[in-house]
Amino acid sequence: MKFQHLIYLLTLVAMLSCGKAPTPKPYGYYRIAVPDTAYAIYHDASLPYSFALSSNAYVEKQDSAGWIDIVYPTLNAKIYCTYHPIKGNLRQLSDDANGFIYKHAVMANSIPEQGYEDPLRNVYGVFYDLKGNTASPLQIVLTDSTRHFFRAALYYYATPNQDSLQPVTDYMRADIRHLVETLQWTE
Repeated sequence: MKFQHLIYLLTLVAMLSCGKAPTPKPYGYYRIAVPDTAYAIYHDASLPYSFALSSNAYVEKQDSAGWIDIVYPTLNAKIYCTYHPIKGNLRQLSDDANGFIYKHAVMANSIPEQGYEDPLRNVYGVFYDLKGNTASPLQIVLTDSTRHFFRAALYYYATPNQDSLQPVTDYMRADIRHLVETLQWTE
């Protein structure tokens, strides 16, 4: 009798245990919460431009005139900004900027360009939104075509992984667009 109960129990267990084979779960990424932001005009008398700076960032001035870094410590990101006065060398500056941007073409799936112009502030340029696992997913070039040439490139202090960094890249895209829309030449 005990033997029959044991066989029924084993048969029941075998029937209930049949089902799909377990599948491993895919790797996930940490949730990155992007902060709310407010803006204030950043103006330094030694710079030939001003712009609206996010409350989540601060500016590090560099040795070269007009060169700054915009640091986002909570997002492990930095925007490297370079400035050059135009002295008959606009073509050379544009070619150099394109060279820096298209160095990332090796890792980029595509490099969509979006033109920008604001005749009231005399600011014209291009916004580059590099798709893929590039070291610098967002870059801009701004100029008035006669006196000022400004270039900026976003870099992360992390391995470039488009999927895991997407929330931060979306936040930085909006922040950089705001910088573009508020940049003014002060000289």
